[in-house]
Amino acid sequence: MQRYNPSAIEPKWQKVWEDQKVNEVDVDETKPKTYVSGMFPYPSGAGMHTGHAFSYSIVDTLARFYRQQGHNVLNPMGWDTFGLPAENYAIKTGTAPAKVTAENIANFKKQFKRMGVSIDWTREINTSDPSYYKWTQWVFTKLFERGLAYQKESLQWWCPVDKTVLANEQVEGGHCWRCGSLVEKKSMKQWFFKITEYADSLLEEIDGLDWPQKIKTAQTNWIGKSQGAEIEFALASGEEVITVFSTRPDTIFGASFLVLAPEHPLAKQLGAGDFVEPLTRYIDDAVKKSEIERTNDTKEKTGVFTGSYAINPATGEKVPIWVADYVLGGYGTGAIMAVPAHDERDFAFAEKFGLPVVEVVESDKNDGELISHGEGPLINSGQFDGMMSSDAREEIVAWLEQRQLGRAKTTYKMRDWLISRQRYWGAPIPIIHCADHGAVAVPEDQLPVILPEIEDYAPKGDGKSALARAEDWVNTTCPECGKPARRETDTMDGYACSSWYLLRYADPQNTERAWDPAKVNYWNPLDFYVGGDHAVAHLLYVRFWTHVFNDMGLVDFKEPVKKLVYHGYINAEDGTKMSKSKGNVIDPLDVIDQGYGADALRTYVLFMGPVELDAAWSSKGIAGIYRFLNRVWTLVQEYDDAVEKNATDNDQAVLVARHKTVRKVTDDIRRMSFNTAIAGLMEYVNELYKLKVDGFSEDVWRDALATLVQLLAPFAPHIADELWLQLGRDGLVQHAQWPHWDDELIVEDTITIAIQVQGKLRGEISVAKDADPEEVKALALQHDNVARFVGDKKPAKIIYVPGRLVNIVL
Repeated sequence: MQRYNPSAIEPKWQKVWEDQKVNEVDVDETKPKTYVSGMFPYPSGAGMHTGHAFSYSIVDTLARFYRQQGHNVLNPMGWDTFGLPAENYAIKTGTAPAKVTAENIANFKKQFKRMGVSIDWTREINTSDPSYYKWTQWVFTKLFERGLAYQKESLQWWCPVDKTVLANEQVEGGHCWRCGSLVEKKSMKQWFFKITEYADSLLEEIDGLDWPQKIKTAQTNWIGKSQGAEIEFALASGEEVITVFSTRPDTIFGASFLVLAPEHPLAKQLGAGDFVEPLTRYIDDAVKKSEIERTNDTKEKTGVFTGSYAINPATGEKVPIWVADYVLGGYGTGAIMAVPAHDERDFAFAEKFGLPVVEVVESDKNDGELISHGEGPLINSGQFDGMMSSDAREEIVAWLEQRQLGRAKTTYKMRDWLISRQRYWGAPIPIIHCADHGAVAVPEDQLPVILPEIEDYAPKGDGKSALARAEDWVNTTCPECGKPARRETDTMDGYACSSWYLLRYADPQNTERAWDPAKVNYWNPLDFYVGGDHAVAHLLYVRFWTHVFNDMGLVDFKEPVKKLVYHGYINAEDGTKMSKSKGNVIDPLDVIDQGYGADALRTYVLFMGPVELDAAWSSKGIAGIYRFLNRVWTLVQEYDDAVEKNATDNDQAVLVARHKTVRKVTDDIRRMSFNTAIAGLMEYVNELYKLKVDGFSEDVWRDALATLVQLLAPFAPHIADELWLQLGRDGLVQHAQWPHWDDELIVEDTITIAIQVQGKLRGEISVAKDADPEEVKALALQHDNVARFVGDKKPAKIIYVPGRLVNIVL
């Protein structure tokens, strides 16, 4: 009998697949299509990790499953290669980022092939290749033409270590998302994409997405739509007006003070007398803090009085103006009217600084509550007294509008997407600055604006990238007038290149345009998108660009991804996160080279648990999966031993087990329940081992094994093709029709009944489908665990819900 040897089998079949080009596809209207992709990786020098193995095992299982269903399946691969790691390595070693990137890609590609991932390599893309970023730059120019790309001076997060600005999404707890250093605020002229223009469009489509609810909630919260009113408070001095935004304009009569964000343009100007120095000091300190730190509800409220007052437009009374860091300059107007009777933060602030608390909504408070948030009749609110607060909102806004002191307003927490980076290794922003014409987009026939080769990649901390020192590259002529001009030296955030790559996969070799609409509209939207990161940033940006492309008539769809498969993390054996510093990183290729093979690795990471949950690596677990595959191998090798020439009593049992397993594995894969699908295969193998002792007729046994191999193939394709060959089947498993099941064959004769005692589950019994109700009740009372809970008591009532449960009431 041949021994199961993955190190011999797997390279053999990988070469067959490559030679036969089985994974290369094109548009085929005669077949249903399935487009599946993982979030393309950044090819680091460390190579693949278990997260890659997990993601791409999910991707490839889906790809192979739908191929076996007869679908035209696109499973492409690309590389997200721009970014700081390659640039920092270049600064450290003097090696050009392009060279390092090419070496890392070659390594990753070799590793993916060793895993047996069925990728169409003819569609490979690389975001740092000029043939790709030419079209990223082209998209920028189209956004610029539509007013969706613009430049402005603004206060931005600055990483002092990486020496570049960061988007809000890249600041985590006041620290840089990549290097972990404490960030600070810096005023700089930056480029933005106007994503806020699409806030409503992005929000409206979220409910219809077949995505995990936590991701949909994260995106909804990030957009942060709030409906309310802008209200104008005139300064008591009569010189200026402070506009506030409030979602509760019905509480304006209770506004007893104003609070400005430290970033508010009037914050320092309002300082009066002895308040100027402490005010200036407070503002300078506050703007250095992260938004998370400033808005932490457990943090004690801090603030400083400006020495100035405003007039409440509803009451005509003077209210003090304070500056406090719990108000953010980027949200609403950067100023709030504080109503401490009905807001916790305002109440905590008022209590600390002895400010007035005026109740204006009469609503029930729970015991111990000092403030009320709910609706109720208005009090202390002039002509609006007695009106329900929910009804009064519209009336008060109309009253303010009539007096030209306010207006209805919708605001968003989401800010425009900051895309400028003061680093070398990114797609150059295709803008030329001209003294006469300002910012001018580089014409399409002059794209791509290619990154020049330079010797010193290190930024100097002056707010400019290393490109600014490449004078020959920077100095150019204006496309409008031909006069001397200068190129933009900022590069684009890497998220720009990753916001459209799912479209480029459909037409990656096109040199005339970003994509052929016919090809993109055939393959897209993506049927399955697999990943475990980027809950907000990337997924929001890719949606934004696709919405814009739809408005431009470039694609026929708004949403880029039909189903998002968002998986958990694989942790170390002790449950902690894997990290190089802890020395607990599992290298997937080490697992393969230890003799377990790629099939065991792929099957194990999917068997660890539900894909959406984190799981801990187990050396015993991977060994167990290897033993399972070895049992499958042995079962096929012992084919002749189990064959009887004539039909046997086992034939019907094998037939039923086969059809049950086909249904279970098919349904489980469709539900992304890969662990239970594999468990079903294990049960089937156990059943075949038990039944083969007495033998089967040849046709039944052959079909039972062939079905096992077909069902195993999406998870463990190498062993599947080898056993398919040994069973005398033609071609490759993926070209064979996926097995079907007959519902009539697998109708269950028995059903499982849950047994409850006093409403709590205490056991289960199996009974005939047509069992007499009294017989079911008697069997329930005889169950060992149930008897323990019932004891000597006589049941007051036994309730039987046919086909479902027995509830014993004592």
